[in-house]
Amino acid sequence: MKSLTILFAISAAMAISVATTRADFDKEPRAHTEQVSGLRRFLAQWNPKPRLTCDKFLRICRVKNGSPGPDCCKKKCVNVKKDRFNCGMCGYKCKYGEICCRGQCVNASFDKRNCGGCNIKCKRGEFCVYGMCNYA
Repeated sequence: MKSLTILFAISAAMAISVATTRADFDKEPRAHTEQVSGLRRFLAQWNPKPRLTCDKFLRICRVKNGSPGPDCCKKKCVNVKKDRFNCGMCGYKCKYGEICCRGQCVNASFDKRNCGGCNIKCKRGEFCVYGMCNYA
């Protein structure tokens, strides 16, 4: 059944591509740019904008709106105090089941100071079990 679905999707994509290419050839060229057909025309018009990366421009990560964090790790802006793949420093990953709180990997299921999430403290004498204080 999956192979039939894949075959149908491929044939539909081919039909659409043939129809659009055929429509391009049916038009009468008016200028030199219209004589270029299909994919070549697309590539001729494609002009990628230069991407600013934080390895060259560190201030990009410190922008208040739109930046995921103030730190730069592998050309990406991250927050090393919250990112579980860059916890505390670039490239340091938290283990399975741990989260990053204030730059340290913690197990939120059993940590009394981070029970169920960062900075959620259990009261004195309570235990953190499965991310809840005093689970019974």
